[in-house]
Amino acid sequence: MSASEPGRDPATTLDPDYSSEGSTATAWPAAIGGMTEAEIFWLSTVRPDGRPHVTPLLAVWSDGALHFCTGPGERKAKNLEANTHCVLTTSTAGGNDLHAGLDVVVEGDAVQVSDDPTLRRLADLYVEKYGSDWQFEVRDGAFHSAGNRAVVFRGEPVTAFGFGRGETYSQTRWRFDGGE
Repeated sequence: MSASEPGRDPATTLDPDYSSEGSTATAWPAAIGGMTEAEIFWLSTVRPDGRPHVTPLLAVWSDGALHFCTGPGERKAKNLEANTHCVLTTSTAGGNDLHAGLDVVVEGDAVQVSDDPTLRRLADLYVEKYGSDWQFEVRDGAFHSAGNRAVVFRGEPVTAFGFGRGETYSQTRWRFDGGE
């Protein structure tokens, strides 16, 4: 199953070892809502020498995946060229508040998006979510703005985790086909 197939949810389980008594698993649509609303994401990639690399970035949810962009010469783009495995992490309402919110961790592979119709739709989503400062021109399979070129990646979920905070704490795992 792909996270992009409409009407199909991943296998959802609550980990009772890391959840408060009486808590329930977070539904996948709630996680999608959180990712749609969240503004800052943290991308974790692996450098060619095996060392981790983590950096903040902006992302939009569309067609069952998170999408983000970066300059082709930036460290994260170089890392993804050598190894597509990555993790995108964000916190929803409550941010870093210990007693409120939902942290979402999405493990998967980043695949470059280069078809102009999809890129135009994603560029519209950036403006809708982040405002006119994040307006991109689409041409030659990439985003362009202020003389800079950015490649766009689709982070397709394989396994995701939700860490709920509030009256109860919960740890939810969502598995997509092939996820661990």
